[in-house]
Amino acid sequence: MKYSLKTFGITRDILGGKEVIFEMDGEKVGELKLELMARFPEMKSLNSLLVAVNNAYAKDDMVIKEKDEIALIPPVSGG
Repeated sequence: MKYSLKTFGITRDILGGKEVIFEMDGEKVGELKLELMARFPEMKSLNSLLVAVNNAYAKDDMVIKEKDEIALIPPVSGG
């Protein structure tokens, strides 16, 4: 399946764009995270990675579809 991923912060740098088409066999958020870490080892260095599906934070067991809006939300810092 092909998923359109919106990236922010460091995930944008790692994946190389603000919106990336990502193809994989899995259909769950947890599988997406694992596949991202396998293909982009730099992702393992993030102390957290949240995924939002259709503007809501998603748990790892959530099923995703090709038409879903998927956003990768890295840890943020501020002051």
